[in-house]
Amino acid sequence: MAINIDKIIEKARNTVKSHALDVPGSYARWLWQNEKQNRDLGVTEYGVADAANILYIIGDFDMPPAMRQGFIDFLQGFQLPESGMFVEATHHTIHTTAHCAAAIELFDRKPLHEPKELAQYLDEKKLVDFLYSLDWAGAPWTESHKGAGTYSALFNCRMTTAQWRKAFVKFLTDNCDPEYGMSMKGSIQTGKSPAERHLFGWFHYMFCLESAHAPIPMPEKLIDTCLDLYRNGGFSGKFHEETSFRQVDWVFAVNRASRQTPHRFYETKEALREFAAKYLEFLSELDENTHDGFNDLHALFGAMCAVVELQLALPGEIESSFPLKSVLDRRPFI
Repeated sequence: MAINIDKIIEKARNTVKSHALDVPGSYARWLWQNEKQNRDLGVTEYGVADAANILYIIGDFDMPPAMRQGFIDFLQGFQLPESGMFVEATHHTIHTTAHCAAAIELFDRKPLHEPKELAQYLDEKKLVDFLYSLDWAGAPWTESHKGAGTYSALFNCRMTTAQWRKAFVKFLTDNCDPEYGMSMKGSIQTGKSPAERHLFGWFHYMFCLESAHAPIPMPEKLIDTCLDLYRNGGFSGKFHEETSFRQVDWVFAVNRASRQTPHRFYETKEALREFAAKYLEFLSELDENTHDGFNDLHALFGAMCAVVELQLALPGEIESSFPLKSVLDRRPFI
């Protein structure tokens, strides 16, 4: 029997509405504070961008002209004209720039200014040197925000060429670890960071590959790694019971890799099916009015990305009144 996710979609829809502020297109990321009292409860980059992304996913993008223009004005207005970057307290500047540029693209628009600080990496040698310079061993997840963020920001600003994208793809293909099918070769073996964090980082490069319509390096090895992490306790915390981006990182990786090889195909589907049953039940049962994961529009966006990827991965097994749409099948970065 198919799992119906209309209840989850309605929770997401209501949560976005509850985060709307007075001016059309303005959204808060959070409605209430945390213990550290360091949340900005006003209109923010991630509040507006995540609201737009969620509305796109659930099929609510047909909006009044004033709201559509409000989204565009707020998102474009966050950009610093001098540098062309977007700056926000909770994420690296490159991540924020890529995330906002990706949200603006949903409206068939671009940022008002080119990201000048990233334009230097349109030089292929500088790009490769920059990617090599990242801390692949010690901080593969957060450093991927820089590597994949640079690609995505330039891509969504329509500044890249086919040749440049080939250079980016070649770097990932040439340096992918042959034992794990992900991350920089030899970096996982150092033990400086657990394998799950390498996967969460590699996911960011995978949606860049998808945007370039490029093959995933070593999909068989990546599937082996993904199934091992899932089956053998490779994920920390309550992997089935949280609203975050970790879930879509795994679902996207194993699903997209399985599209390119028959390797362990039915095992992959069974693992996705098992995860979906647990995760969708968790999302269906939580109280969106009190759950802090739903209070955070960015965390909710991550969860909804996992839901749509599960619907894509398991045809006919996850139903909704309106089929969900993946923002990553439109352009890179979440």
